[in-house]
Amino acid sequence: MAFIDYYSVLGVSKNATTEEIKKAYRKLARQYHPDLNPNDKQAHTRFQQINEANEVLSDPDKRKKYDQYGKDWQHAEQFEKAGQAAGGGFGQGGQGFGGQSWSGDFGGAMNEEGFSEFFESLFGRTGTRAGRNVKFRGEDYNAELHLNLVDAFTTHQQTLTVNGKNIRITIPAGVQNGQVIRLKGHGGHGVNGGQNGDLYITFAIADHAHLKRMGDDLYTTVELDLYTALLGGEITLDTLSGKIKLKIQPETQNGSKTRLKGKGFPVYKKENEHGDLYVTFTVKIPTHLTEKQKELIRELQKLSS
Repeated sequence: MAFIDYYSVLGVSKNATTEEIKKAYRKLARQYHPDLNPNDKQAHTRFQQINEANEVLSDPDKRKKYDQYGKDWQHAEQFEKAGQAAGGGFGQGGQGFGGQSWSGDFGGAMNEEGFSEFFESLFGRTGTRAGRNVKFRGEDYNAELHLNLVDAFTTHQQTLTVNGKNIRITIPAGVQNGQVIRLKGHGGHGVNGGQNGDLYITFAIADHAHLKRMGDDLYTTVELDLYTALLGGEITLDTLSGKIKLKIQPETQNGSKTRLKGKGFPVYKKENEHGDLYVTFTVKIPTHLTEKQKELIRELQKLSS
């Protein structure tokens, strides 16, 4: 009966902690579980290997015995008697007797409960089928949902398809670019009654042609003609919530700014709360002036000097 390296089976080092062994076992057991690989004999055998390794390495007493006797487990009794006669116990420093090394295959030497002859000889028979009743949580899924700024401005519903399943969700106003939300239980199905995994949705919000979003505030640039900038007036401004009238003060300077309180983006999950809208004015200098216009501007220049 060949020696089996249980550490290699789980892909962990001999110094692995209990938590590392547990983590490695769960990952491999989920991957090779018979319920997820119903017609794969190799996966079934691998699942038995993984469970046997976990049965030994997750139990402190069994792991100690396995580590102590190693490949010379068949001669354990001889070592113990020799150690007792010499007044001491057998430790890891004992000489080996040429035990065989495991090549990664149990070779079909399994009892009806799914344990190898190596396991049975070292630890005796067991009355439970390891791993068959272990509950496994389903896999978490990740999805990306693309929105434009107008979509993200209002609470609305969208349908997305994940693994062939349509899921209708309500998207609250004010979601941020890169924000992740979790839909509990919408991931992969659990095994043996385990919980379903979760669905994590990342929002990707496209830039707007005229509005820049920073947090809950919006920024935009408005072009004024020279005459409105000089004399003042009123303009119509497009916002995400509709058109608004904006009063322009006389002698508005190029690059000057104004803040429209509460006209920015909705604050996520805070009803009736909004950021602000910041407007920067650029003054457009007229071109293709007529001689009459030039003459009037010269007169204005004289009056200003």
